[in-house]
Amino acid sequence: MYLNKAIVIGKLTRDPEQKALPSGMPVCNFSIATNRTWTDKKTGERQEAADFHNIVVFGAQAESCNQYLKKGSEAAVEGRMQTRSWEKDGVKFSKTEVVADNVQFGSKPKHEVDPKMEALALAEAREIEAQRQFEEDDQSVDEIPF
Repeated sequence: MYLNKAIVIGKLTRDPEQKALPSGMPVCNFSIATNRTWTDKKTGERQEAADFHNIVVFGAQAESCNQYLKKGSEAAVEGRMQTRSWEKDGVKFSKTEVVADNVQFGSKPKHEVDPKMEALALAEAREIEAQRQFEEDDQSVDEIPF
């Protein structure tokens, strides 16, 4: 039995690019960065390296990726490895990529804030402050003794 399975979890290095095949099927391309750390056996120093993975998504999921993912977004991609080769002007090229079967979206980039959520949080903060102010004003009223 043979198995071609890839799982990549990381952050997008650029915004997704969506195109369409001649058949009209959407296809989305993006790149994910992963990192790994290890300790150098000779020096004992901690080392770190980054790897970059080209991702290809087809169909309705390609449209979702293009709509919701942005540079810096976290994503988990499950799919298969594929190498394409072509020749241009007598020069041979090849590219290895992960053809995604499933893409799960992670958290948004820290610098990106959803304006709707920001407005809701601001409205909630104002409501809490108004309630606190009302309670303070209510407690400051002296009762008239009988």
